Amino acid sequence: MHEIKIFNSLGNKLETFKPIKEGEVSIYCCGPTVYNDPHIGNFRPVITFDVLRRLFIRLGYKVTFVSNYTDVDDKIINRAKELGISEKELTESIITEFERLIHETGSMVPDITPKPTVYMDKIIEYVDDLVEKGAAYAEGGDVYLKVRDIPDYGELSGNTIDALESGARISVNDKKKDPLDFALWKKTTEGIKWTTKWCDGRPGWHTECCVMINSIFKDQGGLIDIHSGGFDLKFPHHENEIAQAKAHNGHKLANYWMHNGFINVNNEKMSKSLGNVMLMKDVVAGYGGIPFRMMLLAAHYRAPVSFSEDTIKEAQVKFKQLQDSVKKASITLQLAGIDPETLVPADDSKFLDTICDDLNTPNALAVLYEENKAMNNSLRKNPVDLEELKENYAKVRSAERVLGISLALPVLNEEDKELYKAYYEAKANKDFAKSDEIRGKLIERNVF
Repeated sequence: MHEIKIFNSLGNKLETFKPIKEGEVSIYCCGPTVYNDPHIGNFRPVITFDVLRRLFIRLGYKVTFVSNYTDVDDKIINRAKELGISEKELTESIITEFERLIHETGSMVPDITPKPTVYMDKIIEYVDDLVEKGAAYAEGGDVYLKVRDIPDYGELSGNTIDALESGARISVNDKKKDPLDFALWKKTTEGIKWTTKWCDGRPGWHTECCVMINSIFKDQGGLIDIHSGGFDLKFPHHENEIAQAKAHNGHKLANYWMHNGFINVNNEKMSKSLGNVMLMKDVVAGYGGIPFRMMLLAAHYRAPVSFSEDTIKEAQVKFKQLQDSVKKASITLQLAGIDPETLVPADDSKFLDTICDDLNTPNALAVLYEENKAMNNSLRKNPVDLEELKENYAKVRSAERVLGISLALPVLNEEDKELYKAYYEAKANKDFAKSDEIRGKLIERNVF
């Protein structure tokens, strides 16, 4: 089995992946807060860590991939009030749209998609455990974690207690005993809330993910292999998840932490203030989900990527080239009596060596394009070397499956094959009028 090297944000170094359980991998990816139409930035982690998941599957691992929907938040409360609907109506409609877009971008729906509202009893129990342990305290209805008691706080982000005391991003609140502490439970008078011994309220964002991981992966003691998400989540979200896990379970929640870079628009940061936020549904409608995916994969996941007319159109061209080549090769193989989708490459180590090196998708795409070129060269030979074409096709398809580049490929029936036979006979007889007529029929059937 190929070894996978991962740049671990916890320690900022490249490490060889070693699973908690042999042959299995547990991955948690922070999902969106579902209050508004998703933008393209929401989909970088979706696509990036879908490739990671696919790679582990390709290497024979049993994968449990979890990504949450945050359905409790001030933004949700405010948006629902604006629209005059319930918070549940809002969140469920956004989740439905998000899952549609997951499919459009060639990604797999997570194995488990937990929501805080479903796990509320466990969240309350978890917070109560932290209070009972003396790791947290209740004050005025709110509950806070004692950050100074957490060993090595700041090890993920570099925002250590010393650094925070020097003025870096301290949240001021009169209820806190220490300005470094953060809320596990918050008293609220608006929106959905739950009754507890402390107050009627709802959980802090950082606590929700912790509890869902702890509950889903209870058999692993709440410890997972890989925790992933956008770079902006490193602090405070992921740092505070680690803090709670240390206080509750005595460990750091995950062995490997992976963070993807941002998506810029025309080399500018995407933000509401600049008015350049791009909605995912508009990009999919205008350019296609798979070209968008290929545009993202053309940059390393830890680097920023710029969405522009040039970058998305380049990806569209690359996608069409792949689609056309693989379609032609698939038809050629089917006409020779070969089922192309059963083919397995004898050796795809070049691709795997590349993608296993910290998910290097730009270099992996380069290998795919190289293999696609070789396949086109095979198709140009007269007669076609079927054994060579079979191996080239298998390599291309294997790479595409890992990268999640889904293609629309025809499956020929007997009538299609008879039409092709007549088409080639007409061409051989130089009956071009007839061959053009048959070609038109094949195009109508979407098998040419």
